Amino acid sequence: MSDTHQGGAVATSAPPSSVGEDLAPAALAAKYGLSVSGARPGLFEYVRDLWSRRHFILAFSSAKLTAQYSQAKLGQVWQVATPLLNALVYYLIFGLILGAGQGMSKDVYIPFLVTGIFVFTFTQSSVMAGVRAISGNLGLVRALHFPRATLPISFSLQQLQQLLFSMIVLVAVAVSFGSYPSPRWLLVVPALALQFVFNIGLAMIVARMGAKTPDLAQLMPFIMRTWMYASGVMFSIPVMLRDKPAWIADILMYNPAAVYMDLIRYALIEGYSAHNLPDHVWMTALGWALVFGIGGFVYFWKAEERYGRG
Repeated sequence: MSDTHQGGAVATSAPPSSVGEDLAPAALAAKYGLSVSGARPGLFEYVRDLWSRRHFILAFSSAKLTAQYSQAKLGQVWQVATPLLNALVYYLIFGLILGAGQGMSKDVYIPFLVTGIFVFTFTQSSVMAGVRAISGNLGLVRALHFPRATLPISFSLQQLQQLLFSMIVLVAVAVSFGSYPSPRWLLVVPALALQFVFNIGLAMIVARMGAKTPDLAQLMPFIMRTWMYASGVMFSIPVMLRDKPAWIADILMYNPAAVYMDLIRYALIEGYSAHNLPDHVWMTALGWALVFGIGGFVYFWKAEERYGRG
């Protein structure tokens, strides 16, 4: 309200009308075509948005892989050398000193161990990268608008590319110990595809958890080390647990890390026969991939609008 004095008279102007004063904030925003900044899109719209950025996901993962060892003199050689050196250490400790290769000849145990190290490292690295996918890239998350799921997917794809490089050495080890190419080797493709889907889902789960609790990244190495020892990376679970209740061996053999390792061992190693695999192993591998792949994606998507805030 304003007052104007003219010759002793007072003119009073009416207060400006409040636009939409009787409307709720949501209705007022809808009236003028406004939308919430950073709001979570629908699930199917989110999937379409991710698909439209598939070239970025591939380029981002490749760039991360190239930069990973850019400061090392041997460069990309460490992609293969690191898991191979781990396999050598585990062979000296578990194979020679502790006799973890019980029930297997040397020609089977060494490829068995190397395969286990390489395949478990694929999952381990995906999880370790996933837990920092949001918390370690807050500058990117806060600066640009894009589906946040591109980050854990890119990091999992980076680890898949690294494993494919390592497969050259893995194949060389298998052939060196008498396991020659056969049609059974083709089973590696669906086994790795299922493990990749599983890894993406698990990476998305820990990415959301790590975004809320960054300290989870400090705890995760201990969790992964425990999982590795419980998955039969260095030993045959049925042989090592033959004196224990059968249900303990069943739980360990059906855990997803052990399932994917055993499938790839069966595909590549001549002396690793089907009786080493748990029953319905392919259905189990598919089940783990679907449960974690779909469940992890939905779990991550539900917190889409909260990433990078607070």
